Amino acid sequence: MHIESRTFLITGAASGLGAACAERLVEGGGRVVLCDLSDAIDPLAERLGDAAIAVRADITSGEQMQSAVEAAVTHGGEQGLAGVIHCAGVVSVAKLVDRHGQPADLESYARTVQINLVGTFNVMRLAAAAMANNAAGEDGERGVIINTASVAAFDGQVGQCAYSASKAGVVGMSLPAARELSRHGIRVMAIAPGVFETPMMGDIPDDAVSALAQAVPFPKRLGKPLEFARLAEQIIVNPMLNGEVIRLDGGIRMQ
Repeated sequence: MHIESRTFLITGAASGLGAACAERLVEGGGRVVLCDLSDAIDPLAERLGDAAIAVRADITSGEQMQSAVEAAVTHGGEQGLAGVIHCAGVVSVAKLVDRHGQPADLESYARTVQINLVGTFNVMRLAAAAMANNAAGEDGERGVIINTASVAAFDGQVGQCAYSASKAGVVGMSLPAARELSRHGIRVMAIAPGVFETPMMGDIPDDAVSALAQAVPFPKRLGKPLEFARLAEQIIVNPMLNGEVIRLDGGIRMQ
């Protein structure tokens, strides 16, 4: 699939990985629909120019995400919606039993799974339904979906039961979704980033961030959002990338 003149819906687009993807695609001649609940998508859309529009939507809402998908289809004109890069999500940390012997909060666990896993399914199902109506391109391709998992799906740390489970669910959906949507010419991929320089890292103490960076075999630093965007770009243009989860982590294995 070519990026030039194609339209992509990006969730979690206000900052971090999503914003980097939006900038990269526009630089490549693409068009983007920035989807987020943050007001920060407005100045980003203004900076990116006519190629970008901003839409506020909650990824767990069927109605709001349907409106976002319809906006993307309209923004895409005759070619419709070409792809989705789903970056929206939350990080949560809570031990099953805390230092005072109290059990973890069930509502907090459910919220994490609702946003990270159910939200991903919601975006995927609505985008796929829209892309299935596209005219088939080379190899019969009609669209591509790129979800965001995490290395925590494979080697989650203490306190990450909710986060790891939600991201493992994203991993688990990748292959069956790719198999199912193949008849529509839609590819499904997931990226599992390690520790990256995103706003989510802002609440972590500097010494902890430094320790995480040193835990990366090479390069010994946090990942940069642009590096995530470059991989997303490669997934879009390489039709043989399908039904797989790619770790983007510098070789880190969490302890």
